[in-house]
Amino acid sequence: MNELTPKSIGCPYCGETIKVLLDASDVAEQYIEDCQVCCRPISFLVYETMDGELDVNVYSEDDVF
Repeated sequence: MNELTPKSIGCPYCGETIKVLLDASDVAEQYIEDCQVCCRPISFLVYETMDGELDVNVYSEDDVF
């Protein structure tokens, strides 16, 4: 069973800080979740840091990555 890692992110649309749960099985995967405040679609890219921690980059629909 994968452990979930809590993270706080800033919505790229409304700027509100929201809490999300990162799953280790999502490393190097891109997925979309709606902002819990403004309901706009946020693109998530989960990655593992050099020290083995999970982290995430978030993008709006208009961002190029």
